[in-house]
Amino acid sequence: MKDIDPKTPIWKLTVEEFLEVSKNITAEEKYEYGLKGLAKILGCSVSKASEVKSSGILDKAIIQNGNIIIIDKEKALALFAQK
Repeated sequence: MKDIDPKTPIWKLTVEEFLEVSKNITAEEKYEYGLKGLAKILGCSVSKASEVKSSGILDKAIIQNGNIIIIDKEKALALFAQK
């Protein structure tokens, strides 16, 4: 698919272009960030999210570099459901 100019009004997009843009938006929502993001995924407090993260059960769903934490939502929920 061709690159769509970000300044193009939505009403000028074809259905195909709109669907392509929509796919890109949903792909970006695959991740949450930080302990607040993990708490949002699990529906718990930040302190409980910190406990769960420290337990190691979600290690395969979490990428951490220093203080930056990136969580794959689907993996985290699947791993949490297993435990």
